Amino acid sequence: MSPCARDPQGQPYDLALAALIDHTLLRPEAVASDIERLCAEAIAYRFAAVCVHSIWVPAAGRALARLGPTDHAGAAAGLRVPGPPAICAVVGFPHGGAPAPVKAFEARQAVAEGAAEIDMVIPVGALKESDDQEVHRHIAAVVDACGGRALVKVIIECCLLTDDEKRRACTIAAAAGAAFVKTSTGFSTGGATEADVRLMRAAVGERVGVKAAGGIRDRETARRMIAAGATRIGTSAGVRLVALPS
Repeated sequence: MSPCARDPQGQPYDLALAALIDHTLLRPEAVASDIERLCAEAIAYRFAAVCVHSIWVPAAGRALARLGPTDHAGAAAGLRVPGPPAICAVVGFPHGGAPAPVKAFEARQAVAEGAAEIDMVIPVGALKESDDQEVHRHIAAVVDACGGRALVKVIIECCLLTDDEKRRACTIAAAAGAAFVKTSTGFSTGGATEADVRLMRAAVGERVGVKAAGGIRDRETARRMIAAGATRIGTSAGVRLVALPS
């Protein structure tokens, strides 16, 4: 069984699953109070990170600092409790169409303002035209811009790619220094699938993480993605995923 902790209302939740979740809010109409709520939930449930547009990085940093970490029954029971949530910013989102220097600038700014993780979108058209060098250039520019202060997750948008293109994208991302490859933005024609997660895991081996994102709205789907090889889950439904029966 997964380690169980309790939320501020005393309800049980899956601490181990929570530690793999990027609690995500990327709706364009989001406002400051939504970011505040996202951060409060991330602290309460010990999610791995909050994932926001780069414009919200400063607000997320202030909210996380003000709200502070929460003690858990799981920790009291001797279970390992993950550290405070990281701030993850998306870059070149959602279409990946910005030039490499623009993506690098956005990443550099986000890191300077407190982001510890960057989820960037590749130039999908370049990949489909077999311009692997251009795809590598975009990823490497963002990795270099982070300067070792933030890990980079590369969104390849699987729903737009053939299996061969997915494998090439993963190989390029790993060679360019990415820490993770990620299935989807959640803003295209499809989200994460178990088949894509398995393919990506096989492509990168154990040296690079795999983030499944897009359409993961229940606990069972998340568990299937993890069984297929995902080491991070991106979802806006994190609280629902980790909740356990009383």
